[in-house]
Amino acid sequence: MQVKDVMVRDVVTISPFAKLREALSLMKRHKLKSLVVEKQSDSDAWGLITYTNILKTVIAEEGDIDLLNVYDVCIKPAMSVGESLAVKHVASLMAQNRIKRLLVLQDNELLGFVAMDDIMEALLAKVE
Repeated sequence: MQVKDVMVRDVVTISPFAKLREALSLMKRHKLKSLVVEKQSDSDAWGLITYTNILKTVIAEEGDIDLLNVYDVCIKPAMSVGESLAVKHVASLMAQNRIKRLLVLQDNELLGFVAMDDIMEALLAKVE
């Protein structure tokens, strides 16, 4: 099984200059735990913002969702893989780096997104 077999292609993105309130609103509307942060030029990196990033900033550090921008708390550059990589390598990469989500890129263009939940869902489908 390869990344292209389990990845999500319909990815919700957000500008790095958006406020955290907008990010939370998008997450709520689409029932997501993360958003892909758009790159600003062809040579820029893609980013990732998650509930965890926001929680750490807003709750633990008492940040303001109306003052902070996405780029203040996002992970950039986000870790990424290619769509033809074997899922076993992706799972290993996630486990070693203690991450749950990776971007799927080809020549720095966004193809999709793969989460540990996507891999588990595919694995469980094989078990049934």
